[in-house]
Amino acid sequence: MSATILPERTLHYPVLLNEVINIITPQNGGTFIDCTFGQGGYSKKILEYPNTKVIAIDRDKNSLHIASDFKKKFEDRFSFHNIKFSQIKDLYLKEEIKGIIFDLGYSLNQIKDLSTGLSFDSKDELNMKMGLNDFSAKDVINKLDQKELAQIFKYFGEEKNSKLISKKIVLERQKKNLNTHDLVNIVKRAKKKYYTKTNPATKVFQALRIFVNKEISELQKSLEESAGIVSQNGIILTVSFHSLEDKICKFFFNYLSKQDKVSRYLPEKKTTKKSFNLITKKPVTPSSQELKLNPPSRSAKLRAIKKIGMYEKNMNVFSKYENLLNIENFSEKL
Repeated sequence: MSATILPERTLHYPVLLNEVINIITPQNGGTFIDCTFGQGGYSKKILEYPNTKVIAIDRDKNSLHIASDFKKKFEDRFSFHNIKFSQIKDLYLKEEIKGIIFDLGYSLNQIKDLSTGLSFDSKDELNMKMGLNDFSAKDVINKLDQKELAQIFKYFGEEKNSKLISKKIVLERQKKNLNTHDLVNIVKRAKKKYYTKTNPATKVFQALRIFVNKEISELQKSLEESAGIVSQNGIILTVSFHSLEDKICKFFFNYLSKQDKVSRYLPEKKTTKKSFNLITKKPVTPSSQELKLNPPSRSAKLRAIKKIGMYEKNMNVFSKYENLLNIENFSEKL
C-alpha cells in the first residue's frame, strides 16, 4: 500500500490534501509520520511549513529516489525508511509525534509499471508485490486450491462470482502457468454479463493485491502501534479506498473513542477513560471540485482521531476480523 491513485494529467495528486492539512495543522509545527510516502505529496505539503519534520515510510523501494531528493532539500527535517508500516514500532523516535498519516491507495506509477501486474493491460507475470514480499500473485493463482482462492476473492475483493472464477482458474492453470492477461480473460468469461464501466476483474485484482501484501494484518498492526506512538493531542489519520480497509479503520477508531460505563449491577467495575476522541464522526469524502480533477478519488474516505489519554494495547481488539487473518494464513502454503 503506497500513495494515492493519480490522474493521468498530473505527476502526483494527493487525495483530500486540503482536508488532511486542516486536520493535522502542520502550520503549528511538529513531527509527523507519513506511513505511505509514495511520491511524497503529503510530506511535501507538510514540509512547506517551518518548524515541521517528517519521518517517511514506504515498503516500495521505488520511493527511494524521491526520498533522496527530499533529503537534499529538507536535510534534518526529513528522513526515510524503506520498511512496512507495521514496523513503525522499530523507528527510533526522539521527538513527540504530532500526527501519523496513512494513505492506503496506490499510485498511477505503480499501475503503469507493467512489471507489477497491477494493470489489466499487462501481459507479464502476475506480481502485485508492493515491496518486501515473500510471494507474488503468480504463486497465489497457480498454487492455492479452488476453495482458498474463492475465499480470497470473496472476503478481500467482495467478489460475488468468487466460486465460479476460482473454478475456472483451477481448470485453466492445468494447461499452463497463468499470467495477468490470462487472469483478466478468465474473469471476463466467468462474468459474461456485467454492467459497469470498471473492468470486471477489478475486485479479483483488489483481492490478490490485499492478499499478496498482507494488507489486513499490516493495517491492524500499524494502527495498534500508532495508537501507542502518537503523542498526547496527536492525530492518527487514514485515507482508505475500499470498504474493507475503511471498515477496519472505522472499527478501531470507534473502539479507541469509546468509554466503558459502570454497571449498577457490577458497581465494583471501574470506568475506563477513553484514550482518543473522534475528529470525524462520519468519513470525509472528496469535494465535487476534486472529483472533477481526479475521478479515481471518488472512493476515498478520510477518518481521524485525536489522542486524549493513555492507550493500553488490547491483543484481542481485532478478534472480529480473525477470519480475515486466517485467510491471510493461506500464504503459509506458498
